[in-house]
Parts: sequence; C-alpha cells; structure tokens
Amino acid sequence: MSQYADIAEQLRERLGALLERAEVIEDDLRHPLDDDWEEQAIDLADDEALEGVDEVLRAEIAQIRLALLRIENGTYGTCSNCGAEIDRKRLEARPIATRCIKCAA
Repeated sequence: MSQYADIAEQLRERLGALLERAEVIEDDLRHPLDDDWEEQAIDLADDEALEGVDEVLRAEIAQIRLALLRIENGTYGTCSNCGAEIDRKRLEARPIATRCIKCAA
C-alpha cells in the first residue's frame, strides 16, 4: 500500500465530484438558444460564464489526474524543481503540489 493511499483516495473523490460538475456544465452549454433575441443574449452571457467555470474545472481535473499518475509511478511527493521530498503537510493541504515549499515560493 502506498504511503499516499489516503491522499490518492481524496484525489479520486475530488476528481469524481469535478467530473460530475463538468458534465452538468457541458449539458447546460448544449441547450438550444431561445428564439427571442434578448433571451439569446442572456443565454450567451450565461454560457460564457459557464465556459470559464468549465475551463477552471478541466484544469483542476488535469492536475488531479497527473497527481494520481505520480502516486502510481512513485514520483509523488518529490519536488519537480529540486528533487527534494515535499513535506507531507504540504501535500495534505495541496495534494496537487509538484514543488516543495522552498521552490514554490
């Protein structure tokens, strides 16, 4: 069992929740536009905001998937910049961290 099994479980739970939210947003974005021009303008403005939220979700999803991959291949917890071990407390606070606190500063 990996020393980061608990963090991996938290990441998988977060990933599941984000994927569900992203699916809801994508469903909302697929709706047909109303015939009314004013309603279309409102819908397009709403869609633009939703697209921004979707981009943020997709970026976090990608970061979580990469963190899970690092756990799987044994590189999780190693700073990508200096190669030092990332403090466990940092990983618990920010499980997608790729750099130690010194390199992140």
